[in-house]
Amino acid sequence: MIDTYSEGLTNKNVDGILELYSSDPVFMPEYAPPAVGREAVRKAYEWVFATLKLNGHFIVHEAEVIGDRAWVRTNSTGRFTIIATGVEADVANSEFFLFKRENGGWKIHRYIFTASAPLPSTK
Repeated sequence: MIDTYSEGLTNKNVDGILELYSSDPVFMPEYAPPAVGREAVRKAYEWVFATLKLNGHFIVHEAEVIGDRAWVRTNSTGRFTIIATGVEADVANSEFFLFKRENGGWKIHRYIFTASAPLPSTK
């Protein structure tokens, strides 16, 4: 599911990303108010994709399933481009996903991220 989310970010696929979210999601990006509810989450991603081009990947550090809920802690690294200026930069985030089992499948129920220092290169 995290890989599908990452592909949606790279491809600017708002509908595909929204498919991954629960019926009552909350998206909490850094430096912005929480987007609460499906329409607010949609608008938040539309703004992100109108402003930035993203290309990155997630590294899962830990996950736990507790009944009909699960959480995953990740880091992501990659590059972003500011569409208005063409400026490119590296990006690194720490993320926390809370999943909810809904209609027989897992959905992103809550998602929060914050900027972090890039992880050391393993090359």
